[in-house]
Amino acid sequence: YEYMIRAKQRLMMVVPLTLLIIFLIIYLNTQSAIKTAIVLLAVPFSLVGAFWMLHWHDYDLSVAVWVGLIALAGLDAETGVVMLLYLDLAYEEWKKKGLLTDATGLRDAIYHGAVKRVRPKAMTAAVIIAGLLPILWSQGTGADVMKRIATPMVGGVVTSTLLELLVYPAIFFLWRSRALRSAAGARQQI
Repeated sequence: YEYMIRAKQRLMMVVPLTLLIIFLIIYLNTQSAIKTAIVLLAVPFSLVGAFWMLHWHDYDLSVAVWVGLIALAGLDAETGVVMLLYLDLAYEEWKKKGLLTDATGLRDAIYHGAVKRVRPKAMTAAVIIAGLLPILWSQGTGADVMKRIATPMVGGVVTSTLLELLVYPAIFFLWRSRALRSAAGARQQI
């Protein structure tokens, strides 16, 4: 019991510190608070599946589960950065070509960037799940602890894959369309 209390106190410090480090690394990479916030939206997407999977397996929150959740947060932040990179590259390409005159051009640019990310994201998720499934099926010494690490990761990767491919482009569209509308308004005033 004392060990669990110490572990809980340590996790109360480690989890926020880990999220802060992830935030700082992403911010240093993107140089934008808005882009960092968009990337960090991947973490709640994955937590939906992680907690659903934990509930399905009837696992309580433990140190092992928190290790899996922290690993999942880092993984999702990384895949979120890559998705944002693809969307930004497509946006800049359309901008250079002069195709970003209206919302349709923006939608086409985002579609172009997101479609390029479907296969790599699906392959990444498939490899992660394929690597973790043997742990979920394992029996023997240490299997209980390893299952509690792998379970939130499997659930989180599934929902993260679906939601990043569906919701990220929509959020990016909302963000960039605001800038597009304000630029169009400035042109009309001139």
